[in-house]
Amino acid sequence: MLTAGLAACGVSGRENVASASDLPAFGPQADYPVLIGEPYEVAGMVYTPADVLNYDEVGYIALDAGTTGYSAAHHTLPVPSYVEVTSLESGRTILVRLDRRGPMDTNHILALSPAAMAQLGANVETPVRVRRVNPPEEQRAMLRQGNAAPLRMETPGTLLAVLRRRLPESGAASLAASAQAPQALETVELTASTLAPEPSGALPEITTALVEAHTDVATVSANDAQQEPASSERPAQVAKAEVESGFVVQAAAFANPDNARRAAETLGGEVSRSGQYFRVRTGPFATRGEAEASLANVQRAGYSDARILTSG
Repeated sequence: MLTAGLAACGVSGRENVASASDLPAFGPQADYPVLIGEPYEVAGMVYTPADVLNYDEVGYIALDAGTTGYSAAHHTLPVPSYVEVTSLESGRTILVRLDRRGPMDTNHILALSPAAMAQLGANVETPVRVRRVNPPEEQRAMLRQGNAAPLRMETPGTLLAVLRRRLPESGAASLAASAQAPQALETVELTASTLAPEPSGALPEITTALVEAHTDVATVSANDAQQEPASSERPAQVAKAEVESGFVVQAAAFANPDNARRAAETLGGEVSRSGQYFRVRTGPFATRGEAEASLANVQRAGYSDARILTSG
């Protein structure tokens, strides 16, 4: 009856606005039925709700005063659904449940409940990235019951700088287009003797194609692998044992396997799983000089924390 009632709503005013406030409070069934609704207008802009799985946009947040829990209002995504909200000022990322339409008086990308705003450590007009996700049922249940889900992985400063450049003056801007049409990366042939450290404080330019892939980047524990110690002298020929083990360049580790796959395709590397993360590596290389050349290319692509490891 609820679904039929929504279908009968008009295309203007608040009568067509979906709400999940009356849905069951417990169990996976609490996220059904999924409500979408008809197009409507806010502050001169027409919004058409849609079930967009790869939603990924940047914009500015508003406060949805008077609401409870760790929730948010969104103009177009299904109700309910779940999104990660990343502050482009601090890199902090939280998980919230979208359970209502809005904001209904501005074109802000999202309106957070007071509790969610406090968890993010943000204020009205803070620039954010909003990305739709599919969290585990345990975290969905936390949010449905009005509790906070654990903080997500923070976004590194180099990527925050890139995302801030994508911000519009108002409203929201999509990042999905750049992720769907990756650009080829410029590569450079280097040898160990030609490598030179970058000036202190220099930030590598991250290509637009890597905005989506680089978001979940995390540093793998030092116990995961030992970095090959540098040596001032290398023999003319590589020992057989070294060739068998070889070297690899670890670009990054991702919580999202799709992001890891896209990064690997862009870098010409491979993905391997390590616990809850998915590592992206290039190689193996027979000599350290070859690995250093690959490391330079990976760092030019924006992965400034990349390093050389032994693959044996």
